[in-house]
Amino acid sequence: MPSPLELACDLIARNFQTPADAGCQDLLAERLAPLGFRPEWMDSGPVRNLWLRRGDQAPLFVFAGHTDVVPPGPLEQWDSPPFVPTLRDGRLYGRGAADMKGSIAAFVAASEAFINACPRPAGSIALLITSDEEGPSVEGTVHAMGILKARGEIPDWCLVGEPSSHQRLGDVVRVGRRGSLSGDLEIYGVQGHIAYPEECRNPIHAFAPLCAELCAESWYPGNAFFPATSFQISNLNAGTGADNIIPGRLGARFNFRYSSESTRESLVARVEAIIARHGFDHRLTWRHSGEPFLTARGALVDAVRAAIRECTGAEPKLSTGGGTSDGRFIAPSGAQVVELGPVNATIHKINEYVAVEELEQLAGIYRGILERLLRKG
Repeated sequence: MPSPLELACDLIARNFQTPADAGCQDLLAERLAPLGFRPEWMDSGPVRNLWLRRGDQAPLFVFAGHTDVVPPGPLEQWDSPPFVPTLRDGRLYGRGAADMKGSIAAFVAASEAFINACPRPAGSIALLITSDEEGPSVEGTVHAMGILKARGEIPDWCLVGEPSSHQRLGDVVRVGRRGSLSGDLEIYGVQGHIAYPEECRNPIHAFAPLCAELCAESWYPGNAFFPATSFQISNLNAGTGADNIIPGRLGARFNFRYSSESTRESLVARVEAIIARHGFDHRLTWRHSGEPFLTARGALVDAVRAAIRECTGAEPKLSTGGGTSDGRFIAPSGAQVVELGPVNATIHKINEYVAVEELEQLAGIYRGILERLLRKG
């Protein structure tokens, strides 16, 4: 089977950060063209989106991923330059090695091996690659899926190469994700001298009991697949920096990660009702990042579990934990969606790496999934 290592190195060496692509998608298109993959770019603004498809018949299996990466952080803290792929102690170091250029290289190696062994599969294979996953995620996969849905080109199965594994490759497979809803709250008071509180209105004092109530609230329970809905405050700011001024404004940013037991609408209604009871002057705006989704046991999940067992001996845990991914833009189409990728211990960190052996195994797992779903009997 082709090794994914060389391609992973080529991708890591392309120095860019979200939403730039630096030619990564061109490289993928050139690599897969001899096997009959047809490239189509679905760019939006500065974001590059590549749809690479081989075959026209159903069912359609899609590998989904992103070529953009997060900033490397302080360069002096890296043991080797983040955009110089470096092999050391059986590991490939570089920004994006685990999240998720390694997975993309494994997509390609698995597709090459499968098609060489089965040139006329029982279905089609495609890659959906964006450069806007680590950024705002508004012109990437969601944009491309809008084009695909409009013309009825809907995946039957989709594997997102996010680094899902925890301690060893294949020990965790994401079969769903929680929804994400954020709020930006501004509370308006009256600024003035701290020695004359009777002439002022302190928004910090107004926020304190509201904060306590929101944190103590029992939101929505979980179920067999999802944990309970969680509420967290992520940012809080008020004051001028002086110790003798009552501020005139407070800003708070909060987030819900919610289960399928709740909805965006129900959360918004409950929060707004609680705030209204406190009676202060305020402005509240909402940002919704995605609904929860779940892929139940079926052809895709069964193929993934069997391929992992064959390649690693692991019995994967099926999970809906973690943050959001681009799977939230694909699942509403009706596709079965799972996430399977390398160990996530170093993603977004200094000295990000993927084990070379793990990378080779990952390509083998991906090929095994294709074999189980698309090889003619």
